[in-house]
Amino acid sequence: MADLEREPIEPIEREDLEDEEIDEGTTNLVTFRLGSGEYAIDIMQAKEIIKMEKITLIPNAPYFVEGVINLRGNIIPIIDLKKRFNLEESEGDKNTGIIIAKIEDVDMGIMIDSVSKVVSMPNSDIQPPPSMLQGIGQRYIKGVGKMEDKLLVVLDLDKLFTNEEDDSASDEEETED
Repeated sequence: MADLEREPIEPIEREDLEDEEIDEGTTNLVTFRLGSGEYAIDIMQAKEIIKMEKITLIPNAPYFVEGVINLRGNIIPIIDLKKRFNLEESEGDKNTGIIIAKIEDVDMGIMIDSVSKVVSMPNSDIQPPPSMLQGIGQRYIKGVGKMEDKLLVVLDLDKLFTNEEDDSASDEEETED
């Protein structure tokens, strides 16, 4: 398989992300790769992007939680989106990084394969997810954006980490006892 040309992850601070101009008819997105797909999150949720760090495992954590890191004295949970989306696992490389995002007033880290770029996309270029994605997959997606010659899946981070699945799983465990 041909090696994709990717720039190594360089830490990006919040101030660098805020330099992007805001236009009412556009959405500013941080784009990144997960496997062969291109994804994005709203720039307002991204605090910074850091290189991969040593992750401390947490016993009995949900399957998609890799563990926690210590980031300047703050304990940050790290989420593996590939596990969350049931995507093919791959070994990390020098491009693997973590986006620190604010989700429901909690800082969380999201593991990514590589950062692509920050883009300003007209809202008219972001369409709702296709109706055939009914069920669990659709609720994680704000929309699908058209960017040059490719599609960009815009994620809804607030819905990615709801406790609905965890609550139903714990209910099932309780009934088994």
